[in-house]
Amino acid sequence: MEISVLFQIAAVGILVTVLNQVLQRGGRDEQATIVTIAGIVLVLFWIVGYIGDLFTQLREIFNL
Repeated sequence: MEISVLFQIAAVGILVTVLNQVLQRGGRDEQATIVTIAGIVLVLFWIVGYIGDLFTQLREIFNL
């Protein structure tokens, strides 16, 4: 896993946190929740590929 992926995930987390706070202070709690969920979904889509690679490597290591 490359270190750049961790920086991208951290950047998304920081961006989502800032947007969430701005929207909540503006009284737009529903939009803040949607932004949070969208950030989580985005990161999960990135991670799914790496989890698939992990299982593939585990199968190769243990000859399954």
